[in-house]
Amino acid sequence: MPYRKSIVAVGTCAAGLALAAASYVVLGTRADPSRSGSAPVSAGASETHESSRVLTDPLAAQSVVLSAAEFEQFKVQPVGQRAFTILRQTVGNIDFNQEMAVAVFPPFQGKIIALFARAGDDVQQGTALYTIDSPDLVQTESTLISTAGTLELTTRALKRTQQLYEAQGASQKELEQVTSDQQAAEAAHRAARDAVRIFGKTDQEMDRIVAQRKVDSVLLVRSPITGRVTARNAAPGLFAQPGTAPAPFTVADVSTMWMLASVPETDFPLLRLGQDVDVSVTAYPGRVFRGTIVNIGASVDTATRRVSVRSEVADPMHELRSGMFATFVIRTGQAERSPAVPLDGVVREGDGTMTVWVTTDRARLVRRAVKVGLQQDGFAQIIEGLRPGELVATEAALFLNNALTSASR
Repeated sequence: MPYRKSIVAVGTCAAGLALAAASYVVLGTRADPSRSGSAPVSAGASETHESSRVLTDPLAAQSVVLSAAEFEQFKVQPVGQRAFTILRQTVGNIDFNQEMAVAVFPPFQGKIIALFARAGDDVQQGTALYTIDSPDLVQTESTLISTAGTLELTTRALKRTQQLYEAQGASQKELEQVTSDQQAAEAAHRAARDAVRIFGKTDQEMDRIVAQRKVDSVLLVRSPITGRVTARNAAPGLFAQPGTAPAPFTVADVSTMWMLASVPETDFPLLRLGQDVDVSVTAYPGRVFRGTIVNIGASVDTATRRVSVRSEVADPMHELRSGMFATFVIRTGQAERSPAVPLDGVVREGDGTMTVWVTTDRARLVRRAVKVGLQQDGFAQIIEGLRPGELVATEAALFLNNALTSASR
């Protein structure tokens, strides 16, 4: 005679409610006389009829029946629909935006005297980075002093000649010659000032040099942009000259960074310039940085069969660092609406099958195999096996599996 077997499962459901002493009635199993604790149920016509129905019901072996009190411990909701976006994911590294990086060379050669910034410092445009002792600056300032003296001399000569000419003490030719000399001296002095200005000297500094008749050989090199010092190859005493690598300093605008990724060539047709990407780094769990694809490689790496993709990532808070390991996620298609179940309501079986627990009467739960697609925002996309509106257990599905497994032993 078949028996009804009662299982006591002790555990904690996903909602945090204790299932202590909950009695699950699993249909379709026989009591094992050899097991202790098995007790026969009194015979009767109705009992015999129910047992016969259980044994012939193909769903009975995958079912769990709960009392009303026990059922309240589980969260059951109708299957809804959600939009699932087709995504592609790969990994890469963060790098400085090399298009916004500037190598700060001195405008003229010279020996480095002092340094005012370190690698990693944030600097503003015009911030002093280093100074050099420049012989070219000495020569240019000497020319400035010389032309200033010549201009002063020719200006006095012109004034004196004008007075003589008015008193008929000088000829027209003499006045014109002195005027020409003064104009030439003025042009030479103006050119000398412009030459000194290239070195970064202000008008006030040039006036002081002329007044004191003393050259200043120290050339101050400033940052041309606002950004971060990404490299410093300078040291006091080293000789620096323009265009000779490495540059004493490199400054990069870090308001945007690069994400360098390698995408499988099978995904190459899905990529487009200007596509939005989501970038995540391990340093900031849960954070997503928004970016845009700005370059797609022109060739495929023959060794890895991948294409290089460069994205420009906004970093207004300057949180990203070059070399960070990053994950690149890109939307490659339109969102698709599909039945969705919370991840806690889906169980992966030992053979890889995905199952959910379905009920129609809020008493009997039936385990059903489903085909799962994408997993996004805590929900699993159900491709096959469920229809919208069906009632499923959205929490503690694993405990139901354990209860059924225990009952089958």
